[in-house]
Parts: sequence; structure tokens; C-alpha cells
Amino acid sequence: MTQAHAADGRQPGFFARWKKPLTIAFFLLLIVLFTLLARRIDWSEVLATLSDFKLRTLLIAAGLTLCSFLVYACFDLIGRTYVRQPLRWKQILPVGFISYAFNLNLSAWVGGIAMRYRLYSRLGVSNGNIAKILGLSLATNWFGYMTLAGAVFCSGLVTLPPGWKLSSGALQGVGVLLLLASLSYLAACRFSQRRSWSVRGIEINLPSLRMALLQLALGALNWSLMAAVIFTLLPKNLEYPVVLGVLLISSIAGVVTHIPAGLGVLEAVFIALLQHEASRGSLLAGLIAYRAIYFILPLLVALVMYLGVEAKAKALRVKKTPS
Repeated sequence: MTQAHAADGRQPGFFARWKKPLTIAFFLLLIVLFTLLARRIDWSEVLATLSDFKLRTLLIAAGLTLCSFLVYACFDLIGRTYVRQPLRWKQILPVGFISYAFNLNLSAWVGGIAMRYRLYSRLGVSNGNIAKILGLSLATNWFGYMTLAGAVFCSGLVTLPPGWKLSSGALQGVGVLLLLASLSYLAACRFSQRRSWSVRGIEINLPSLRMALLQLALGALNWSLMAAVIFTLLPKNLEYPVVLGVLLISSIAGVVTHIPAGLGVLEAVFIALLQHEASRGSLLAGLIAYRAIYFILPLLVALVMYLGVEAKAKALRVKKTPS
């Protein structure tokens, strides 16, 4: 028996022993994170802000949000093709939607990693393939970001206020570097002779150029839709490319601070960069509406979807249990 087979032989006993404690710990973590998230949000301010918007505006923002979540869920469809996993799109899209909603609100560890592992394992996907799907989803998201941010930053549409450590000229330089990184990835997918690497026992294969271009298109489209939601809710005198650029800057700040949902970071960056074009009150009102529509509402929908998945799985276990 090889070492790999021996390892496989030990896995059922290990997971059977720790599955229940880990499941309980997982749900306790969700309860704690939901509580912390709820305490950070001024719900009266959210409701008051939303009540000031026209219904048509809110519906447009909600429609764009749905499109964005569906596009993000399609990242996992690319992952399914990448790992050659025989799953239907009806099985994949709910996983992507639920994971994205939890990821935005409760950090990548809960949404991007723990939630995907739990949901995909129920679909019979191996841990190795789950890791590959997760990795490709992350790559799609940030590859699209790099390409879009590189183009926007290079254009000079976003002007940084005086006193910032990063000048507007330096931001354009960052844009050039991001575009070069994106082009390098595409070139590697097209011309690289070596197509696979092994990282901690997981084989990573370089995607084809066609798949890489699809990653670029979907990743950039998702970021563009996020900006469109914000643009719909902010004062009408602001231009869409400027809103997109500020969102791309604030997203990096949110990643660096590691704050769930980037609470406070998004608002601070938008107000700092756009307060010379719109009042702080109108900017903050639009961003609160954005959080309610793009973060909170999908999280509530995803929670219902997740509870439905758990209930269905429990029913299947009861059905399989011999009487």
C-alpha cells in the first residue's frame, strides 16, 4: 500500500471523529459573527436612508445586485470546468451565491472557505477539488480586479487628495504594474511550456488562454456591476468611471484592514475622495443604502438558502437511516 493510500485510509476515521464537533463549532462561529455584524450596523439609519430613495432607484440597485451575485456565482462554473467535476449549474450557482454573501459580510474564512467546503462536500466534491475551485474563484476575482483597476488607474480619472501617501502619479504607476501583471498571466496561459505545479500535495494546472479570458471578463464584469450599484445610489452629478475608481481603491483598503464587510473603510475612502464633488451626507446616505442592498439583503436571502440546504441534507440522512 502506498503512502497516499495509507493517508486515504486514515481520513474516514479522522473526519468521522471530528465531524460533529467541527459542525457545532462552525455554527457557533456563525452566530458570533452574525451578532458582531448586527451590532456594528445602525439599523434605524439604514431604514431612514432607504425610505428617502425612490422605489425605482432601489429596484434598479437590487436588480444590478442580483446580476453581480449571479456573475460571481459563475466563477464556480469555471472552477467546475477546471476540475472536470460532473455537477449541474443548478447545484453550482447556489453555492456561489451563498458563499459570496457570507464572504462579503463575515469574512473570506467563513464565506469563501468554510462555507464552500461544507456545501461542496455535501455534493460529493473532494477536498482537493474544493481547494482548486476556491483558488480559481479567487484568481478570477482578483484577475478581473487587476485588469479593470489597471485600466482605470492609468486613465487618471481618479485624483487623490493632497497629503495622501500615494500621489495621483503613483496611482497611475500602480495601474501600469497591474496591467503588466494581467498581461503576464495571459501570456503564461498561452505560451507557458510548464502547465502544472504541486502545492502541498494539490496539483495546480495553468488554465487555457480561453479560460483565462473568461476569468478576466467575468471578474471585471462583477466589479463593474458593484460600482454600478453604488453609482445608482449616489448623487447624480458623479460620473460612473470615477465611482468605479474609488470603489477599486476602497476595496484594497478593505482587504488590508481585514474588517468584515469593510465597515467604515468604504465610507471613509468614498467621502475622502468625493467630498469635493458631493456633500458628505448624500455620499453617506448612498453608501448606507448600498450596504443594505448589496450586503445585508443578499445575506438574508443566502441564510434562507443555506438553511434550506441543511434541512434537505438532514431529510436525506433520515431517509437513508434504516428503520
